[in-house]
Parts: sequence; structure tokens; C-alpha cells
Amino acid sequence: MKAKAIVLTLALCFVGVAPGYAADSFMGTWKLNEAKSKFAPGSRKNNTVVYEAAGDNVKVTADGTDSDGKPAHNEWTGRFDGKDYPVTGDPTADTRSYKMVNDRTLKLTDTKNGKTTVTGRIVVSADGKSRTVTVSGTDATGKKFHRTAVYDKQ
Repeated sequence: MKAKAIVLTLALCFVGVAPGYAADSFMGTWKLNEAKSKFAPGSRKNNTVVYEAAGDNVKVTADGTDSDGKPAHNEWTGRFDGKDYPVTGDPTADTRSYKMVNDRTLKLTDTKNGKTTVTGRIVVSADGKSRTVTVSGTDATGKKFHRTAVYDKQ
């Protein structure tokens, strides 16, 4: 009986901490590697993306350029639980959700006024040194896009 209790206790401990460990692969500062990325001309670009702890949540801050080449900044704070959380500074979204697929993959969904505008996947490499963001959606002018951005861990 004691063995079962110990195993159950250990299992619950691992389940409780697993999401934290999975999120760790995303944490830190990521810089855009334009040579490995694929953007349509005039696409907005996030040159630097930072994932950091914010209490029990994760804060994601992105800095780059908009489609006109002007500075752009957006922020999101929430959990990787598939629920919508507010995003600021993004003309294509007022909420964003991230859902943990596995310890190196997130599913991303942006919505604007309740309508999905962007979907994508974020995958951290096995060695943790790069991440690839593949997204498709509709920009602020209604034009469809697809882009792949590769980032290097700093």
C-alpha cells in the first residue's frame, strides 16, 4: 500500500511540474535569423522575441518592424493552456492563445473581434538553439499571408 501511495505522489508531482519544464524550452531571448526565414515583401517582422516568467504566467514581448518598416511592439501575458489572453500592439489581434503540443511545440491562434486571424506553430529545435515560427493568416488590410521565421537563442 505504501508503494502505491509513493508512486501516486511522485506521479502527481511530475504532472504538476511538467508544464513548467515544457515552457522552459521557450524561455529567453530569441533573435530573428533573416537568412533562414521566408517572408513576403512588405511583411511585418519580429526581430526580437522574449519569453519570460510573469508570476504564474508567461510574458511574450516582440519587437520588430511593421509592413511599412516602422518600429512595432506587442506584448502578451498568459499561460500555454489554449485559452485566449489579451495581446497589445498587434493590429491583427486583440487576443492570442498558445497551447502546448509537446515540450518543444506550441500551437498559436490570434483573434480579432472574435474572428481567427492567424494560426501557426512554434517549434524549438532539439538542441534548444533555434525556434521556427510558421504562421498563416490575414493581415490588417485583409490580405492573406504565410511566413516562416527562424530565431536563434541568445
